[in-house]
Amino acid sequence: MDRYLNSKTLRTEEGKRYKSITRYPKIPLSESDIYIYTDEGDRFDTLAQEYYKDSRLWWVISIANETLEQNSYYPPTGMQVRIPQNISSIMSEFEELNKR
Repeated sequence: MDRYLNSKTLRTEEGKRYKSITRYPKIPLSESDIYIYTDEGDRFDTLAQEYYKDSRLWWVISIANETLEQNSYYPPTGMQVRIPQNISSIMSEFEELNKR
């Protein structure tokens, strides 16, 4: 799922286009969560591809790990990372938060 799909395209007074703010759900801990230790070269998008079969869901792993740097695709090597497994409820909440 494209995380900007539900973002409105707005315009400034000068006519410049921009996307509205995308809101992300809080992802509570769950007994079904998987925890891994990252290897050199791991990226959030490749982890999403491996665990969700969809690299576009990289942001789920990123925001589920609030203590990690949020402006990078690369989690630190050797860091424990939580991989949430309740994707359907996360996506439902994401869509609800970003309704047009």
